Amino acid sequence: MIPKPFSAMILAAGYGKRLNPLTVNIPKPLIKINKISLLQNTIDFLFRLNCNKIVINTHYKSDIINDFIKKNYNHKKIILLYEKKILDTAGGVKNALSLFNRQEILVTNSDIFWKEENLTDIVKFIKNYNSHQYCKLLLVPKEKAHGINRDNGDFVLNKGQVKRWNFNEKNYFYSGLQILSLRILNDYSYKKFSFNVIWDDLILKKSLYGSVMNSHWYHVGDKKGLAEAIKSVT
Repeated sequence: MIPKPFSAMILAAGYGKRLNPLTVNIPKPLIKINKISLLQNTIDFLFRLNCNKIVINTHYKSDIINDFIKKNYNHKKIILLYEKKILDTAGGVKNALSLFNRQEILVTNSDIFWKEENLTDIVKFIKNYNSHQYCKLLLVPKEKAHGINRDNGDFVLNKGQVKRWNFNEKNYFYSGLQILSLRILNDYSYKKFSFNVIWDDLILKKSLYGSVMNSHWYHVGDKKGLAEAIKSVT
């Protein structure tokens, strides 16, 4: 059963330098796996989840992303928002506030290769979100994460609450996907800032929430991650 309609934002403004030379001529979101770009994979995945509006922020090679959207998605459900200067993750979403008519949106990075097996996890994640949660992260246990090769984790999850990872604790990685109440962005006067600022503030208040994926997850942040994603579909 699919969730109720929702709005989403795809963060796609970065340079993708760790994937050079592949990203010299094209932006990272348009790198292809099995003939489908990361951006198309994410857009199609969101539409399958019943998303009815997608905002995509752009900067590097924005004209190429614009051409791709015009060619492949000839409808009004996708809005492109160009950033003259990169505003980082939270700054990018704050810059797009006027484009949303919902209080809560789903935010995802553009360098995740979503697969069929992820659908059940994300449907459950969306359906279990409560409006009192200003921010809820989808987390991945180390044994399910592909494309991240480090021992230290991002977060720890305890009874649904998220805190930063410490040595010898079970480590979870951020999946690149979260549900965010846009109201929280009004508490910050910065134009350029990372979601880490918001997450750390919420952790101090014991108000950062999370859920865990059971399926395998593929992050395409560098050439090794790209190779793992390609291998998963061949």
